[in-house]
Amino acid sequence: MPYQICTRCIMDTSDPDIEFDAAGVCNHCRNFDQHLRPHWHPDETGRRMLDAIVAKIKREGQSKSYDCAIGLSGGVDSSYLAYVARKQLGLRLLAVHVDGGWNSELAIRNIENIVRKLDVDLHTYVVDWEEMRDLQRAFLRAGLANQDVPQDHAFFAALYSNAQAYGLRFVLSGGNIATESVMPAEWAYNAMDLRHLEAVHRRFGNGRLQSFPRVNFFRYYFWNRYVKRMQVIRPLNYLPYVKDEAITTLERELGFQYYGGKHFESRFTKWQQLYYRRRKFGYDERRAYLSSLVLSGQMTRNQAVVALAGDTDSEREAEQDTDYVLKKLAVGEEEFRGLMAQPPRTFRDYPSNYLLFNTKTALREWLRSKGIHLHPNS
Repeated sequence: MPYQICTRCIMDTSDPDIEFDAAGVCNHCRNFDQHLRPHWHPDETGRRMLDAIVAKIKREGQSKSYDCAIGLSGGVDSSYLAYVARKQLGLRLLAVHVDGGWNSELAIRNIENIVRKLDVDLHTYVVDWEEMRDLQRAFLRAGLANQDVPQDHAFFAALYSNAQAYGLRFVLSGGNIATESVMPAEWAYNAMDLRHLEAVHRRFGNGRLQSFPRVNFFRYYFWNRYVKRMQVIRPLNYLPYVKDEAITTLERELGFQYYGGKHFESRFTKWQQLYYRRRKFGYDERRAYLSSLVLSGQMTRNQAVVALAGDTDSEREAEQDTDYVLKKLAVGEEEFRGLMAQPPRTFRDYPSNYLLFNTKTALREWLRSKGIHLHPNS
């Protein structure tokens, strides 16, 4: 496919599944307009909807120690959500942080400030490092783009487990449309696919996963949702969430210090985003995050182009982090060079529950393999 970049956002053909219409607008923009915007309410209507949700959460939490659980990574989204939930919505929070071994010192300080100044109880789940390392080495050897699967799976599995332990049905998530509406499937395959995680580990791992927090498809999508009646609430979708304003508020109210990029609270994620994915797969994940900000009106397309070209300091830091990451994972330089030289792989090269997660998308791809191309909006 010849190089092309969207005329509305800055997504380009580094996404192998991107499609453009006659005006040069990509499928990510159309998805935002058609499927995401209807669920995004950064106005008075959204606040009324959120107030009704909060009232329900408080009613159910009257006899419990907490109203709801919240995952606290130390990143901007979850930190600002904690601030809003506590200060503006008056919810009694059980904050759950999952330590996968990659917290930056700054992230630790930010989390400590948040829970102390908001008077929130914090439960930290520390993942067994030998198991985490074994899993991360397996994903590295598998040549996959989403090296964050082990961290992300452990995070959500432990979060829901802790919520259930306290009898809480409601979990607050910092996930939001304003800053996360764009992300190609090829760049970040679903971390909650336990079949995929375990298949990669069986093939490339060395040890056994004993205490590593896991949740399978049935429990995550059916048992938790329909038997336990758990609900994941994303309050930032009901508020005028502007990233720069959120950072300013966190700095002023909670002594927060920004990391310089989305998800940079994890040293591994920062390295993966700025070093590994660029050199192994040839794409810059920041395109997706900046495109999301363009679509939500937080920056212009030209500003996104400039931002993508900048931040050379973070790129140099990511290069320097390579030695740290390899030493922590116990991967030799020679093996790493060999892994980087191997052809990139995708999640489709390993067993997964992709069909269960993406029935419509999977049907489209099967038809495409047979030479039948559906209209992008079908």
